Amino acid sequence: MNPTHDDERTRIRKATDRLLTGQATLSNGSLTATALAVEAGVHRMALMKRHADLKNEFYERVRTETRQVPEPEKRLRETIARMKETIANRKAEIDDLRQQVTRLTLASATLIHERGISASNAPVSGNVIAFPRADS
Repeated sequence: MNPTHDDERTRIRKATDRLLTGQATLSNGSLTATALAVEAGVHRMALMKRHADLKNEFYERVRTETRQVPEPEKRLRETIARMKETIANRKAEIDDLRQQVTRLTLASATLIHERGISASNAPVSGNVIAFPRADS
């Protein structure tokens, strides 16, 4: 690593300590990667890309030292819960539609059968020859 990266890593580690002790000087003090980047004075993407290990270490320390769930993880869990609810609603809707298809198919078959019976009993006019029904 070059000296710039070493300096960034040192600043990130110090910023982690300040955030975890509640002594933020540059950021709003939230326990997020964005606040960590601001507190360390590094670009957020530098933290995410070049120093991903320190970001992960920060979140691990948030979990263990503060017994809190990191904010991104909370948002992700909320999104997952909403998606599970949506999936459950869609499954219920699909089941309902399948039942409707079954009922409509049975109703259609009943109507076709009743028409067939009434057509075979209908009187035939003098110039119309009825074809025999092919019952298979």
